Amino acid sequence: MNSTTRMDHKEVLRVKLEVLRREHRDLDEAIHALQHSGHADPLRLRRLKKQKLALKDRIARIEDELTPDIIA
Repeated sequence: MNSTTRMDHKEVLRVKLEVLRREHRDLDEAIHALQHSGHADPLRLRRLKKQKLALKDRIARIEDELTPDIIA
């Protein structure tokens, strides 16, 4: 493959980060809709919230990897 078409590690992480942020937003909207529907299954809500929290953790890890450590 041509080196100009290959993505470096940071570019791959940025793409993954955007995908995870989109999934996090989608879950947030789904949770909000379920809570306001009046037919929310507590177990399903709990699972969605747990999944959303796991996504938040993955997002934070990628952001940490992309942000250089600055020694003050």
